[in-house]
Amino acid sequence: MLERIRGLREDRDLKQEDLAKVLNCTQACYSHYESGKRDIPTEVLKKLADFYGVSTDYLLGRTNTKTPYPK
Repeated sequence: MLERIRGLREDRDLKQEDLAKVLNCTQACYSHYESGKRDIPTEVLKKLADFYGVSTDYLLGRTNTKTPYPK
């Protein structure tokens, strides 16, 4: 999961600081999510999936299909 979150961010040429603003947290907090030092809360995982336009299952590594589920 951590590689996917980092990869999605890097593919869009975003900094950790950019994602921290989206998630309303500090850059250090977001860095801890990416490094695995802090568990990612469900609400943050949902925000990341919405931001990147992928499913939470993709972020979690449960599927290789990026397409989000219909709402």
